[in-house]
Amino acid sequence: MKIKLINIACSRSGDKGSNSNVGLIFKNQQIYDWAKEYITIDKVKFHLKSIVNGDVKRYEMDNIFALNFILYDSLGGGGSESLINDAQGKTHGQAMLLMEVDLPDHLINQ
Repeated sequence: MKIKLINIACSRSGDKGSNSNVGLIFKNQQIYDWAKEYITIDKVKFHLKSIVNGDVKRYEMDNIFALNFILYDSLGGGGSESLINDAQGKTHGQAMLLMEVDLPDHLINQ
């Protein structure tokens, strides 16, 4: 079933220099296990293509059911140099939660 990530996760985002990060925290172990397979670097980069100009790196945090993505060159040079992107990175998590995913039927009621 097609849903948005906001239905199965919450997010937290921040910034450092010209990069930002987005953490996705999933509701339970089963959804997190699915997310580790489904939410790839390539899918994140495609979804945030208007924000991310560099690479994307992913870290897995199994103990809290979370994925953290570093979005390189996503702030147009940093907080004082860009008016185009959210120069503080604070909305990148919300943008990520709008990503549409194809959640398997057996996880819908999790």
